[in-house]
Amino acid sequence: MPQQRGSRSRLTAADWAEAALDAMREGGGLAAIAIEPLASRLGATKGSFYWHFPNREALIEAALARWVERRVAEITANGPSEDPVARLRALFQRTVDEAAEDPTELALLAQADHPQVAAALRRVTARRMDCLTELFRALGLPEADARRRGVQAYCGYLGRAQLTRAVPEVLPQGDEERRRYVDSVIASLTAR
Repeated sequence: MPQQRGSRSRLTAADWAEAALDAMREGGGLAAIAIEPLASRLGATKGSFYWHFPNREALIEAALARWVERRVAEITANGPSEDPVARLRALFQRTVDEAAEDPTELALLAQADHPQVAAALRRVTARRMDCLTELFRALGLPEADARRRGVQAYCGYLGRAQLTRAVPEVLPQGDEERRRYVDSVIASLTAR
């Protein structure tokens, strides 16, 4: 939300970055990040934009940094459980739910050839892979096996995220079916 100053609101760089993420999320990926439509959306002028950013690329960088920050926070929010299986289940459920609600990552994956997007995806993927490897290591797997299972889990997550957007009817429907699906995924990933 813009900060209130007297009777007018003053936009921050974070407001602009958030609006850029919203535009990207709503469709069009990076193409949706255009200064004039964002200014209109925010009830601001292009001058306000240029007060905070020298150019569109800087806005894209700020928006991607916010996205990375949120995804890393999501990864590290494993909750109080010390049980690696419970932590893995919670992480998987949280990321699957997020992918169903927010198409930003899929939009970014479709534009992975853009240097700024590629860098953001690498940061998030590296953190996710480290977290998954750590969880599988906590289950007693050797490093190489833990990393392999982490890749398998991550590929499963990305595939499910894509199906959620493209053909959701093939996925389990209803809370109980989704819970059974997550249980079966965790069981296969943690099987010896």
